[in-house]
Amino acid sequence: MKVLKFGGTSVGSVESILSLKNIVEQQSQPVIVVVSALGGITDKLIATSRLAVRGDESYKTEFDSIVTRHHNMVNAVITDITERTRLLGVVDILLEELRSIYYGVYLIRDLSPKTSAAIVSYGERLSSNIVATLINGASWKDSRDFIKTEYKFGKHILDSELTNQLVRESFADIPSITVVPGFISSDKFSGEVTNLGRGGSDYTASIIAAALDAEVL
Repeated sequence: MKVLKFGGTSVGSVESILSLKNIVEQQSQPVIVVVSALGGITDKLIATSRLAVRGDESYKTEFDSIVTRHHNMVNAVITDITERTRLLGVVDILLEELRSIYYGVYLIRDLSPKTSAAIVSYGERLSSNIVATLINGASWKDSRDFIKTEYKFGKHILDSELTNQLVRESFADIPSITVVPGFISSDKFSGEVTNLGRGGSDYTASIIAAALDAEVL
């Protein structure tokens, strides 16, 4: 079994995401594919939240560009009309959730660490759903179900023992291809969205590879 991690550049354009598809589909053994947000999206999510908390209405324009970016990617790479329609439904539900969060930040002029973590999580949640639909035969798993953190010393730290246990349980039967969002996690007590910090998708991939004793990462 292999764990393959693809960063933002690898899912940043139509050409690169189609290259990702080819690489994964050519594998002869089960693979777990960990993906980052589309290139530049994490920074844009953060910048948009900063506009919203200042009460700057231009956050709406920035948010609309995030919507357009994901719609354009789906329309460009998913050729099957039924699958495209289904995926756009999933993408639009996520984007409407995100729109509501931004609007709340704009209204109350407050951006807590909890809200910030929730906002940036949408990048990987969106990209991983796109990739899972694009790759033939791929399934999707939510990394928040098995990557668990605990709040200690003023930050969220991985609970390695619990995470390793949950990863092994989640992948007890490994499909041929599984796509998971990198970077994001959840608090082991509250279930609230957390994240593994900058470079977090690399961390996600290494956590999974170590827990499952992967042949290669």
